[in-house]
Amino acid sequence: MSNLAEIVEKVEIKVSKLLQKNQHLQQENAKLKQFLKQENEEVEQLNQEISRLNLVNKNLRTANALLGSNEYKRETKLKINSLIKEIDECIVQLAE
Repeated sequence: MSNLAEIVEKVEIKVSKLLQKNQHLQQENAKLKQFLKQENEEVEQLNQEISRLNLVNKNLRTANALLGSNEYKRETKLKINSLIKEIDECIVQLAE
């Protein structure tokens, strides 16, 4: 019978260790989920900043194009043509 008691005691010890390991893993999982959430929020903020900076860049390029910068002569011509088309469309709509 003492052999059976030893086996039960060993099983209890192993179960206890498994429960402790499970608890530790759950805590680690919770920490990792929190870290992932923070990282996702940071990525979202950075994506918003990228979008904002792309818009600023586009606006600056457009401004340079409209100012007739030598670097953006082609863009200036394209922008002027696009504005003329928009004005023509507005005139047509007003005439109707």
